[in-house]
Amino acid sequence: QVQLVESGGGLVQAGGSLRLSCTPSVSIFTAKVMGWYRQGPGMQRELVATIADFGGPTYANSVRDRFTISRDNANNTMYLQMNRLKPEDTAVYYCNFEGYLKGHNFWGQGTQVTVSS
Repeated sequence: QVQLVESGGGLVQAGGSLRLSCTPSVSIFTAKVMGWYRQGPGMQRELVATIADFGGPTYANSVRDRFTISRDNANNTMYLQMNRLKPEDTAVYYCNFEGYLKGHNFWGQGTQVTVSS
């Protein structure tokens, strides 16, 4: 079992910025892929961005050029820097950890991001 501790959500005005953090209870080096997903009111959970152990980051089209996903191996933490936020970015954001073992897939508890217009 891997616990994921998320932080950094909050209320921000449109055009503002927030940085989300996700720290796993195991070494970040054991993650094959880590990512951020979000679920808006009445919406299905959707992918925001992922970062793989091998390979570059991927982004949803809706956040490309505004959000940046990164891994800080020294601090064992993954980040999502969110700039130029829009009201439609309002959602609960979830951290995801996928390990190399089959079925090794875990979710954080979620952190609320609210963008006011």
